Amino acid sequence: MSSLGKKETEPSMSMSMESTPNPSLPEDLLLSCFARVSRLYYPTLSLVSKRFRSLLTSPELYKARSLLGHTETCLYVCLGSYPRSRWYTLCLKPNQTLTCDTSEDEKKKKNESSGYVLARVPIPSSPRVRFPGLVAVGSDIYVFEEERPYFEIKKERSSNVWILDCRTHTWREAPSLPVKLLTLSASFLNGKIYVAGSSWSWKNTVEVFNTKTQIWDTESFTGCDFYDSRSTCIDGMFHVLQKRGEAVAHNSKKGRWYLVGGEMDYHKIYCSYCEIENVMYSITSNRVLRWYDTEVSKWRCLTGLEGLPKIPLGACVRLADYGGKLVVLWEEYHYDLRQRVGYKKIWCAEIALERRQGPEIWGKVEWFDHVLTVESCDLVKVLSVSL
Repeated sequence: MSSLGKKETEPSMSMSMESTPNPSLPEDLLLSCFARVSRLYYPTLSLVSKRFRSLLTSPELYKARSLLGHTETCLYVCLGSYPRSRWYTLCLKPNQTLTCDTSEDEKKKKNESSGYVLARVPIPSSPRVRFPGLVAVGSDIYVFEEERPYFEIKKERSSNVWILDCRTHTWREAPSLPVKLLTLSASFLNGKIYVAGSSWSWKNTVEVFNTKTQIWDTESFTGCDFYDSRSTCIDGMFHVLQKRGEAVAHNSKKGRWYLVGGEMDYHKIYCSYCEIENVMYSITSNRVLRWYDTEVSKWRCLTGLEGLPKIPLGACVRLADYGGKLVVLWEEYHYDLRQRVGYKKIWCAEIALERRQGPEIWGKVEWFDHVLTVESCDLVKVLSVSL
């Protein structure tokens, strides 16, 4: 316990690992080898040398991965910390080998860990990020910044929209929002990002950004008195929560708003929901995982989940689509009496989903583990990118 306190700790993941001499291999050969290796091993490989780190973030590597068909879903986690955010990615621990023939029962008998950990990603000068303004599109993460209150010290920026390239771990600017929004919520659908928000005049608007052309649509759409801190895209329509607590959906083809029946936003806690294959998943205040789709139009409990540990009441919880599986991250607060300092353990669980008759969706816990220990950080959002 005394080892915790002044700095973040990652199980078996020391970033001060001594570099080993580089083998005198041609870059083309190294890139060919790296392209065939899962990205779960990249954080460990990047510790070998500066040359390895450079190759692992090179555009040539991802061209090779694409040609080989080795594109995979990767998990990125944003933690809020003053003065800027921290970014992590899910990876395998060094010296950890997971074999396909090792059953879950054998792992339990041997008291083995999952082998997963969150590794710090060296991303410079991250802009201010909040859950509603973060959207993953392909290999990029978009950040939409809200307008800051007048009493905050502002740093002049040429744009309030930033794009994180998860291949090179670098930022680039995108065209600014057409209007200044005090609050906003962004969601992705069919190549476009829908940003719902309220302006200085408290007028509601939805701005649409084309991710292919990198241009904002010339016309925004209004006509709905929505509450803009929660939105999602499901069944081909953009959904947002009204101030009355009801959900409304916008059909971009018809240019109309529709009132969504049922109880779509009932039990949906702020920042604790995600969409997977046209099904909404959320967690209730008493830490029960539930699902909703427009066919059933009713929230139902996610059944199965054998072995999933009890998530503490009041803990911050985030959900994400991890290649068709549900990933659940939550915080667990601890206090070190000897060091007189508090710290948080970040836990992660991966759940396979199966649609059954009934209707019923069954969740099978594939693994769960403590993946990171930090001080003075808040869990902002978990995003899945394709790399």
